[in-house]
Amino acid sequence: MKAIYLIRIIAMGISLFLYSCTSAPENNAKNHTIIPLPVSISTHSGIYHLKSPVTISIPDALQPIGNLFSNYTAQLGFKTKLKNKNADISFSLNPSIILPDEGYILTINSTGVKLEAQTEAGLFYGMQTLLQLIATNGKNLPCLEITDFPRFAYRGLHLDVGRHFFPPDFIKRYIDLMARFKFNRFHWHLTEDQGWRIEIKKYPKLQEVAAWRDSTIVGHAGNSNKYDGKRYGGFYTQDEIRDIVQYAAERYITIVPEIEMPGHSRAALAAYPNLGCTGGPYTVATTWGVFDDVYCAGKDETFIFLQDVLDEVMNLFPGTYIHIGGDECPKTRWKQCRLCQQRIKKEKLKDEHELQSYFIQRIEKYLNSKGRRIIGWDEILEGGLAPNATVMSWRGEEGGIAAAKQQHQVIMTPGNWCYLDHYQASAETEPLAIGGFTPVEEVYSYEPLPDSLTETEKKFILGAQGNVWTEYMKTPEHVEYMVYPRALALAEVVWSPKEKKNYDDFLNRLQQLRPLLDRLKVNYARHVFQQPTDK
Repeated sequence: MKAIYLIRIIAMGISLFLYSCTSAPENNAKNHTIIPLPVSISTHSGIYHLKSPVTISIPDALQPIGNLFSNYTAQLGFKTKLKNKNADISFSLNPSIILPDEGYILTINSTGVKLEAQTEAGLFYGMQTLLQLIATNGKNLPCLEITDFPRFAYRGLHLDVGRHFFPPDFIKRYIDLMARFKFNRFHWHLTEDQGWRIEIKKYPKLQEVAAWRDSTIVGHAGNSNKYDGKRYGGFYTQDEIRDIVQYAAERYITIVPEIEMPGHSRAALAAYPNLGCTGGPYTVATTWGVFDDVYCAGKDETFIFLQDVLDEVMNLFPGTYIHIGGDECPKTRWKQCRLCQQRIKKEKLKDEHELQSYFIQRIEKYLNSKGRRIIGWDEILEGGLAPNATVMSWRGEEGGIAAAKQQHQVIMTPGNWCYLDHYQASAETEPLAIGGFTPVEEVYSYEPLPDSLTETEKKFILGAQGNVWTEYMKTPEHVEYMVYPRALALAEVVWSPKEKKNYDDFLNRLQQLRPLLDRLKVNYARHVFQQPTDK
């Protein structure tokens, strides 16, 4: 299909755009600093000078996009004004444009700026490109034509709020920064051993008990036995979540909520100990790691509880996908649990791995009955993959490859390239992190389509995602430091054509975009710029 799109794009480029500007080679253009790099840029001599205030023309139906554009340009020091005719910038939906849904065409010539797309999402992403051009060129925009669309449908960033809780205003900022670089999925990890972060009205102890831990380990969990002794926690009310979901939707980002099961459930068990194999007592975890106490797979009340929780989750999040975790679930308690062993015998399961598959498939059937689909970490392959599950491959690419070969949809997020909680420079010079080493260049080098897959199998790879686990990130500023600029490298991996990627060129564009990051007050890491004077 992409070959057809490119043929049509070339034909459109020949027939649709006639300029008073003279064409210039793309490689000679130094004033179109854009991340992620567009599919096609044709540059021309000349500039278009934006007036003050900048006038925009936009249909009434697209006014929310116009309002966002006005807010964004105000951050860049520009005022905007609506104008029906002869405006500096015109936005329009054009159903005759033959591009993927999120594609757009941006034209700048001596008469003004024209942004067209088939869909509102396409206009939004074209707007982000235009804003970057304004940020780096000011009022004097270069004459050019950009035809652009994403390589992958799923372009994600994740944030764990279970280990450390971040206020709603920061979640909105996180989403807004994602949108500026054309990410379209926010994976919100809401429940953990160390804290339950989503209000569930039917089960108030999740807010009263599971959302709070009595203390937090100091230093690295691998070599520390010191704790701070301070009660810590928090949760998002359902009203706050609705507000954030709406905020994300206005920026064409779908939120994928994660409710962990059957493992990583100590916080929930502390609130409702009847859901565990031993009956407790349990406490909300105060250190990081993997714990033996998990939901009991032998009790029907476990599934009733989770179905009730998921009902409220589905009422809050309208997207198709619900992430159900499925990772790092020890089988210790299940092996010793009379009810779990009875379940294995009754369902004619081979072992505890098949019991986990039973658990996941039972939840999947429930969510499918409500018109939703599940995503799970690659451990859900163990014991047999649920029929309609999408696999998120984190322990390398092997799980994703296996799932694609079984014709299941896959999101690639292997730790070597996509874990943004790893160190990005020498550990001696960096804030404490979980470990690993993933610099910007390594993120940029990632290729989500493994060579071992056939062309048919590669079609099951939806895209890729960067993961941000927050055991060692206590503040919003620390999160941003770990995410940026590595997220910008990933943005180019999942949006731009593979054959156009060039790390040196990316670094050059990244350097030129630093004033925009500074204006937005992003607390980005600076190692990649190799400037000793930066602090």
